[in-house]
Amino acid sequence: MTADRHGHPMSETGAEALAHYEQALDDLLFFRPRVAKTSKAVLTASPRSVMGHALTAYLGVLGTEEKDAATARDRFARFRSGLDTGRLTPRERMHLAAATAWLDGDMHGAGRTLGDLTVAYPRDALALFAGHQHDFLTGDAQRLRDRVGGALDVWDGDDPHHGPLLGMYAFGLEESGHYERAEEVGLAALAQHPGDVWGIHSVVHTYEMRGRFTDGIRFLDARTDDWSRDSLLTVHNWWHYALYTLELGATDRVLEIYDAALHHDASAGVAMELLDAAALLWRLYLAQEDQSARWARLADAWENRQDGPHYAFNDAHAVMAYVGAGRFAQAQRLVEDRERWAAAESGVSNRAMTAEVGLPVCRALIAYGQQDYGRAADLLLPVRHRLHTFGGSHAQRDAIQRTLVEASLRAHRADLARTLLSERIHLRPVCPYNWSAKARLEEQLGDPVRAAAARERAAAQASA
Repeated sequence: MTADRHGHPMSETGAEALAHYEQALDDLLFFRPRVAKTSKAVLTASPRSVMGHALTAYLGVLGTEEKDAATARDRFARFRSGLDTGRLTPRERMHLAAATAWLDGDMHGAGRTLGDLTVAYPRDALALFAGHQHDFLTGDAQRLRDRVGGALDVWDGDDPHHGPLLGMYAFGLEESGHYERAEEVGLAALAQHPGDVWGIHSVVHTYEMRGRFTDGIRFLDARTDDWSRDSLLTVHNWWHYALYTLELGATDRVLEIYDAALHHDASAGVAMELLDAAALLWRLYLAQEDQSARWARLADAWENRQDGPHYAFNDAHAVMAYVGAGRFAQAQRLVEDRERWAAAESGVSNRAMTAEVGLPVCRALIAYGQQDYGRAADLLLPVRHRLHTFGGSHAQRDAIQRTLVEASLRAHRADLARTLLSERIHLRPVCPYNWSAKARLEEQLGDPVRAAAARERAAAQASA
């Protein structure tokens, strides 16, 4: 029996397949698009490779693509049919259990098994990566941090995968609010591998959360060759660049980035990229920027996917696109479909994510688009502290938090708006949006002096 470079036995995996597996794992950790090809090469060389099948199963779910997950589920079921699991190693059986649970819709069960795997086999990079992405998709910031942090102690600093593990750990630190430590760890990851796009992404998040928008632009500009091409994260890192630019008030530049990188005729149309496009345009929608042509193209892209109830976070961004395009009937059809499904379905993680958070958010987005701002606020207020449970990062979910702020302002709910803006400003004192919203609140309250001061502060931060 062969073994990987950390000594983990690999059932039904020949030497050629093992070499392909190690390459595929490296491609996965560094978000190279060729991971689909190299993982397929594992099974071409050894069609019954257990870890090869586990890897391809995880690839089927990590992109939150319903069709990819269905294909992976069928393929994995065929592989498991007649498989004598008693001949496998305990580690391989745990991977089979985690992959099966995830493919069957039990994301949280898969996450627990992957956690047990990491405790027993802390140098299992596939378990760490799949678990880390699971924690991101389920919005579990503490596990996002501690899953990797708990394994780092057994990794040698000169291991070629120590760097990407640091990049993953940096993201968990950032999502847990440890911004300075996250930046430090992320930069350490990049010192080992400058092309670690997840490490770059982690540092970028720290600048976003601290209002260091100009620093973020400079950071990305200095590393353009490392993140802006040949990566599964290229579009997402451009999205971060656009967020910085939006805070600085350069709307024309934001739209240049949108058209060149986020959504255009050659875009792949995958959910992860479409939700970035929707989240960026929605921020412009909240600012009353007319982007009707872009919304129409984006709504077409979402509608062409014909997604079923697979991942609530994606549904919310599809509804943003429909509302932005003025297609309220389409948005309402999606909501009604998910309501029927959630009422009948049980046993899958997305059911609770949809019923408890996804549907209230979608209904609120529709209400906001219909200028029923009071209803939008009423729908978002009970879930605002639970938004993380349907996935995404703090930066991504902020589009929804801003919707609540805007709804409270437009509904003239001054007490609510004051509370929300006080929370935001004390948490992120450097954020031009927060201060410009504060200026509008003070105008509503009839205090032009305080409004002018807030406006000046927003302008000063945007031009700093």
